[in-house]
Amino acid sequence: MSAPRPSTKESIRAAAERLFPVHGYVGTSVRDIASEAGVDPALVIRHFGSKEELFLETMQLDAELHPLLDGPLDELGEHFIEYMLDTGDRVRGVYLALIRASESDGVVPRLREMHDTAFVLPLQSRLDGPDAELRARLAAAVVGGLLYALWVVQDEHLLATDQAEIVTRYGALVQAVIAPAPTATP
Repeated sequence: MSAPRPSTKESIRAAAERLFPVHGYVGTSVRDIASEAGVDPALVIRHFGSKEELFLETMQLDAELHPLLDGPLDELGEHFIEYMLDTGDRVRGVYLALIRASESDGVVPRLREMHDTAFVLPLQSRLDGPDAELRARLAAAVVGGLLYALWVVQDEHLLATDQAEIVTRYGALVQAVIAPAPTATP
């Protein structure tokens, strides 16, 4: 007995998840997705509304990041950096696809929303103090900087550096920005 065939919508979603990370938002057409899924291009629009909506629905990392943000706060920096460096091609591909798509006007506001939903707000909810939002945003910027250097720029020196050293040093940076600022004593 053969396995059940995925629905048309799931076939389209799977095709988009394969193509967007490889070819980017601009380099992947609705026709490409439909061809990969074995469906008529009109079905892509019927099920997802637009290429932009399909992109934003499939290029998300929320599920992968939430368990990381639930661990002990005093170990979050190293734990998060280690996870990002050990992650498979999917997370790297999604990150690169999102970076490339940031040139598309309609995608930018949704990217900002996804950034907040996937990382900033869950981390902010765990932090105390009046500057919790700032610290969560700084942590996102620190992590994003490392991923940019490794995956976009492909900094050869960083790529050749022992991963444990990067985890220790960069984890300390993340930890430093999420820690509350020391209170001034009069």
